[in-house]
Amino acid sequence: MRAFVLTRYGGPDAMELRDVPRPSPGPGEVLIHVYAAGLNPVDFKMREGMLRVISRYPLPIIAGSELSGVVVSKGSGVTSLAEGDRVFTRVDKKRLGAFAEFAVVREELVAKMPSSVDFTTAAGVPLAGLTALQALRDELRVTSDQNIFISGGAGGVGTFAIQLGKWLGAHIATTASARGEEMVRKLGADVVVDYAREHFDQVLRDYDGALDLIGGDTLLKSFGVVKRGAKVVSIAGVPEPQTASKDLQAGPTLATLFWAASWRIRHQARKYGVAYRYLFMRPSGTDLSELATLIDQQKLEIVIDRTFPFAHIADAFAYLEQGHAKGKVVVQMVE
Repeated sequence: MRAFVLTRYGGPDAMELRDVPRPSPGPGEVLIHVYAAGLNPVDFKMREGMLRVISRYPLPIIAGSELSGVVVSKGSGVTSLAEGDRVFTRVDKKRLGAFAEFAVVREELVAKMPSSVDFTTAAGVPLAGLTALQALRDELRVTSDQNIFISGGAGGVGTFAIQLGKWLGAHIATTASARGEEMVRKLGADVVVDYAREHFDQVLRDYDGALDLIGGDTLLKSFGVVKRGAKVVSIAGVPEPQTASKDLQAGPTLATLFWAASWRIRHQARKYGVAYRYLFMRPSGTDLSELATLIDQQKLEIVIDRTFPFAHIADAFAYLEQGHAKGKVVVQMVE
């Protein structure tokens, strides 16, 4: 089968299309014929070696984090899925493998995809959708009538976060360019700050929580937007000790490293009297099923920016890394 393989850590030429053996499912696993796969910033960060302190992969390895497709066979013990099921998944973080014509995934990470969308659209859901859901529901614990700030609302995670925040009953403020404003308002954003013309930290005050999708100065300024005692969750900042223990199930060595690396950010958060949390989402078939229900109920729209044929996946990465995508970038293995 054809697969997009990470051969070493480095720039774009560190990943290449290759012919590799087709995998077989073991106990508790399913073999999926991949129809489409989503691209995410974590994919090129992994390629560049930015995540080596967390996961050291045995190279070469098939890259890719999320996919949609059809179950073609299953290993012993699989009870919730059958051959022919149309599914989507955020694959195992330690195994990867979405950028291939076939992939093996553990049953508990897989869900039946929404019946109302096609494979290309479904492939754009798992990683960004799960990240937004877990950040808002589990970490920020968003409830009705809260005011929530989401930076970078026009991106892959942002488009899901705005809609999920509204589904949870919150009032949503976000940042976007003039080009992205119409889209984020359509998705439900109540307040949109044009980051090219205004400073959001001078416009927004006393929010009940914030989801940072940008990092850097945007994260630091987010601390001044929320109330004292509130929480700021980031997926673009620096991991902190809880990231090691709660998200990665790692020991004290990694927690200590994250404590040192995140000192400046945590110090800034304390100055404002707010909590800081860096989130690594967890793959979950159960959470994906919840997202599928929301999509089929037309409560969650999937925003796809561009699609590319699998043979042009390198071009898809070049486009993604420009940082201007509105929604998700997807490659199609089967058209």
